Amino acid sequence: MVRIGLIGGRGHTGREILRLLSRRDDLVLALASSRELAGRKVRETAPELATELAFAAVTPEDLRDAKLDAVILALPNGAAAPYIAAIDARTVIVDLSADYRFNEDWVYGLPEIYGRGPIRGAKRIANPGCYATCGQLAIAPMRDALDGPAHVFGVSGYSGAGTTPSRKNDAEALADNLMPYALTGHIHEREMAQHLGVGVRFSPHVAAFFSGLSTTVQMELKSPMSAESVRERYTAAYHNEPLVALTTDVPEPAMISARPGALVGGWSLSEDGCQLALVSALDNLQKGAAVQALQNLSLAFGLPEYV
Repeated sequence: MVRIGLIGGRGHTGREILRLLSRRDDLVLALASSRELAGRKVRETAPELATELAFAAVTPEDLRDAKLDAVILALPNGAAAPYIAAIDARTVIVDLSADYRFNEDWVYGLPEIYGRGPIRGAKRIANPGCYATCGQLAIAPMRDALDGPAHVFGVSGYSGAGTTPSRKNDAEALADNLMPYALTGHIHEREMAQHLGVGVRFSPHVAAFFSGLSTTVQMELKSPMSAESVRERYTAAYHNEPLVALTTDVPEPAMISARPGALVGGWSLSEDGCQLALVSALDNLQKGAAVQALQNLSLAFGLPEYV
């Protein structure tokens, strides 16, 4: 039985992690941290989780003596470092922020693309971003065939903007609207480019639905390809991946909402075979965050990735 501490249990992702833990008999929640929910029973937030544990306002110092096998950090970007410094080096950490996705001392945990070997037994695992997961799944099988950067048009539900009030999670501002933001320099653009080893241009948007995420990817190819050869590449890349489904239909966020995996497909080629467009979709709270965190945690301990 792996004893887990969850730091940041109030947000949408924390809520999903608690729900997923309720389905596991090999992972037990031993600590749940939230300043806003301190003193309240965890089951008030996650009634499916049979526990008498209450949320606590946990400080980094509190973790020095915590007897935990693993810690999941579901904190805003820039907040993880004090907690990591206090956690024993033998304790597995899965960090959902962007803070360590570019750190060579951490394993980048996207097993469907970069393999499971580095994650098994790892102590420090950086969970990829939701857009970065979706975009990389679409681009990865074509990396060696690209002639220039891949262009990624992303649309996410407003849960991706978190629980702190802003225009990006304001139902009134989003009604009948599509909200572009961070049109240059988005951290997920840099994340995709660094790990894929190819250029990426990324344009994110937020829409009025709650959860779900879609990336439409345009790629210029070095030489003409047929639709069959493109599909063969994606089949070879993902045929053994239970959480990645391929489809000839164009994936839509509603097709995958509240489900654990990703859809990739809807391939379309220009007449000359040199321009490829396709779509990937996932739930930003599931494979885009909580499901991926549990995958990475489970791989680190040699447990089933998803139950």
